[in-house]
Amino acid sequence: MKSTVVKVFIGFLIGAVSVGGLAVANTPSVPVVKACMDNRSKALFVSTNGSCTKGRTAIDIGATGANVKSIAQLVSPSVVSLKVNSITGGGSGSGSVIRTTSTISYIVTNNHVIESAANGGTIEVELNNGEVLTGTIVGRDSEYDLAVVSVRKGNLPVIAQGDSSAVAIGDAVVAFGSPLGLSGTVTSGIISALNRPVTTGSTSITSYIDAIQTDAAINPGNSGGPLVDSQGRIVGVNSAIATLGSGSATGNIGLGFSIPFNQAKRIINEIIATGKSTKPIFGVSFDSTFTGTGARIGALTAGKGAEKAGIPVNSIVKSIDGFKVNNAVSAIVRIRSKAPGDQITVIVELPNGTSRTYTVTLDSAPSL
Repeated sequence: MKSTVVKVFIGFLIGAVSVGGLAVANTPSVPVVKACMDNRSKALFVSTNGSCTKGRTAIDIGATGANVKSIAQLVSPSVVSLKVNSITGGGSGSGSVIRTTSTISYIVTNNHVIESAANGGTIEVELNNGEVLTGTIVGRDSEYDLAVVSVRKGNLPVIAQGDSSAVAIGDAVVAFGSPLGLSGTVTSGIISALNRPVTTGSTSITSYIDAIQTDAAINPGNSGGPLVDSQGRIVGVNSAIATLGSGSATGNIGLGFSIPFNQAKRIINEIIATGKSTKPIFGVSFDSTFTGTGARIGALTAGKGAEKAGIPVNSIVKSIDGFKVNNAVSAIVRIRSKAPGDQITVIVELPNGTSRTYTVTLDSAPSL
């Protein structure tokens, strides 16, 4: 399909997104599962007769599309609002508690939500119950638009983790966050498309996202909040919205984009463990002047994956792991969706016009 280009607004920063054609989806019928949610731990227990013991709340998991009321009860306690104040300005966003101990809890959000506080500033974290805590940046990755913030309060409700590789177009999803500062907001929709190559960021740093597209309403302030499946498990980190206009960001038009959780999880775990994160590298520089279909290799990095595999300069990358490469952005997004050490199958058009398939092992580099 012919590609179009629209503008993407991500709270405080503006970028661009390359999208394909329309995606048509039908919402599948999902069996209803009667469950009980523990009011303290938020753990789920199967209910054999639809009733629950004292201290547990009855909820429905599944249903046709999603039982948003039940999902909101399950997920909301693990969602937070973030307010940032710094010498360069302020802003707000959202996040979810991803890990907790007896003394400290870790929150995942977008880098663009908290980056203004990275060199001086404060982060206020408001819990679902209204309690406000001071947040500390554990680490951030501008190239994936992810960050982890910690608070000195333990045993907070943790969001359940889902498998973003298992989601499909048409699946019901629910978005949580604080759009325009309105904390505790819940919206629902479906997954509209997968593997959208989205770029966001400033003029100096670009984030590349192999995005989940959703029509669940996402607005500025939703950034960093979770996108969850019909069982209340996080499958994406909301990051961007598209608009057909120009200038300042407008509201939701049914085109929202989330970072797949499987991709985000590696970054989150690395940041919590070391304060830093890594990215996979192909070992090439793409030719920015190339206007044809594909991504032309302008230079090779000595000793890295592409050179080791024998790919020559001026080859044009046509596909990676079966995904068509339309341009350099889609090639970078596809590579960034992998992890260092992964092997990818690359089909290139050689300088002599013939086609050849290569297997390339991705190297590792520090992420910014």
